[in-house]
Amino acid sequence: MTRTRFLTKTLIAPALLSATLLGCGNNTVTDENGDPAATEAPHVAVTQIVEHPALDAVRDGLQDKLKEAGYDQADNSLKWTWESAQGQAANAAQIAQKFVGDNPDLIVAIATPSAQAVVGNTDTIPVVFSAVTDPVAAELVPSLEASGGMVTGVSDLSPIDEHLALIADIVPAAKSIGVIYNAGESNSASLVSLLNREAEEQGFVVEAATVSTSADVVTAAESLVGQVDAIYVPTDNTVVSALESVIQVGNDNQIPVFAGDTDSVERGAIATASFDYYEVGRQTGDMVARILGGENPGDMPVELASTVDLAINLAAAEAMGVTVPDAIKDSADQVFE
Repeated sequence: MTRTRFLTKTLIAPALLSATLLGCGNNTVTDENGDPAATEAPHVAVTQIVEHPALDAVRDGLQDKLKEAGYDQADNSLKWTWESAQGQAANAAQIAQKFVGDNPDLIVAIATPSAQAVVGNTDTIPVVFSAVTDPVAAELVPSLEASGGMVTGVSDLSPIDEHLALIADIVPAAKSIGVIYNAGESNSASLVSLLNREAEEQGFVVEAATVSTSADVVTAAESLVGQVDAIYVPTDNTVVSALESVIQVGNDNQIPVFAGDTDSVERGAIATASFDYYEVGRQTGDMVARILGGENPGDMPVELASTVDLAINLAAAEAMGVTVPDAIKDSADQVFE
C-alpha cells in the first residue's frame, strides 16, 4: 500500500510559547549608595551522556537560546559548566554528584542516563532534561503534566509509526526489520517496545540485537546479516555513537539502514522523519531561561519536541542498492548527496 504521509511536515506537539521570558523576575540590587550592585551570574551546569552530533546539537541550541535570553558566558552574565560522561553510566553518576555538590542554580541533563543520575541525586536543585525519550518510564517525572516538583524538560519520543511507514515507502519488499539497541537504557527499551507494537500493525517482523557498549555494535549489526530486509537504528546513544560500523555493514551487505535522527542520516543512514536536535536544544533553553527568570519548574509541563522533518541521503541509498521514490525526494526537508 502506498503511503503519502511524508508529503508535508507533521506537527506532533503544541507550539512553543510565543515569547521567552528574559529574566523578568529579577529585582535590581543596589549598594549602600543606591548604585546598582554587582550580582553573581546564575550558574547552569550541563551534563551529557556522550558526545555525538545529535546531543551536541542539543547543547549548542541550549547555549544559543540562553545567549538570546541574556545569559552569556562572554559577558559574564552566565556561569556555564559542561561535562560529558563518555557513554558511561558510572561517569554520569559521578558528574551528577559533583554538580549537586557545586550547588548550581540549575542543572541541564542531556539524554536519559544523565537525567536519571541527576534526578537521583537531588530534589532541591531545578533540573531540566532534554532529549529524553520517555521521562515517565525513566522515573524522572510522574507524568507529562506539571509535577509540582523540581524537574521538567523536553522529550524527543520518536514517531516510530512514521519511521516504519517511511521504510515501507522506500523498500516496499521489506518484511523484517533489525533493530540494534542497548537494553540497559530505559529510553531504548521504551522505543523498542513501541517499535514492536507499531511493526505488528504495519505487517513487519522485528529482529532485535542488543549491545552493552559501542564496541558491541559492529558484532550486533553483523548478526542481522541474512536475517532482515532493513536495519533500523533508534535514538540510542550507545548505538548512534558507533553508527559508522552499522553503515559499513549495510553497505557491504546491501542492507538498507534507516535511523531515528537526522544527524545519523547525514552520517550515512538512508532516511528518517526526525526532529532538528538544535531546535530541541533551543526549546530546552527557553525552559531554562524561564526558570532563571523566576518561574517554578514544578509549574511547567514536560514539552514534546515539536516539528518532524523528512531527511534523506541519496548517496547512502545508492551505496545500499536502494532507489528513493521521487515523491519522497520531492517532499524531503533535507537532502544529503
